[in-house]
Amino acid sequence: MPAPLAVIIPTLNAAHALPGTADALLSGATEGLIRDLVITDGGSTDATGEAAKELGAIWVEGPAGRGGQIARGVAASYAPWVLILHADTHLSPGWPDAARAHMNNRPDMAGYFRLKFRAPGLVPHLVASGANLRARHLGLPYGDQGLLISRNTLAEIGGVPDLPLMEDVALADRLKGRMAELKGVAHTSAERDQNDGWARRVLRNLGTLVRYRLGQETRDLAARYER
Repeated sequence: MPAPLAVIIPTLNAAHALPGTADALLSGATEGLIRDLVITDGGSTDATGEAAKELGAIWVEGPAGRGGQIARGVAASYAPWVLILHADTHLSPGWPDAARAHMNNRPDMAGYFRLKFRAPGLVPHLVASGANLRARHLGLPYGDQGLLISRNTLAEIGGVPDLPLMEDVALADRLKGRMAELKGVAHTSAERDQNDGWARRVLRNLGTLVRYRLGQETRDLAARYER
């Protein structure tokens, strides 16, 4: 039986991040879980393409924008389940068992991992704890927690929305009542949070979410977010 999972990673100048992410995925390949590794790029000017080639990944190119990149990656893969993963997120050991258990026991549900930052200290712990509470009680995990979902369920909810930002929130909205926490951890990079300042980053993310809920165009949100 073919392996059941395609891993979809949207990238933009992520050559430095991909090796660590791929190392964490290796157990899924050796245990016969991963069929496709898809790197879907949005116009990188660094060595992301070379890194993808070294990993033996399917390479997809197109305009920048996470929603569109993810949608193109899903279209380029074949496995019945997809795992959408950020390029700087490392899954914890044992994640393949958690993924298999979810696929076998909750085929109509989407799954996400608990968040932890790859940074020491109380503040990263508190921020991650807040994100995990939001995901668990509001059904709103963000993209850096990963999203495991069957191709059939993804089709039922209309696929991945072609949004430059907030595609993870749009997906979570469509999946209300159909999301479950997986028994594993997504260790994500804290580089942006440390560079911008933890409090500023939390407030920026909250402000972006509020403006999205109020109906602001995602193109404007993306431009503001990058600035």
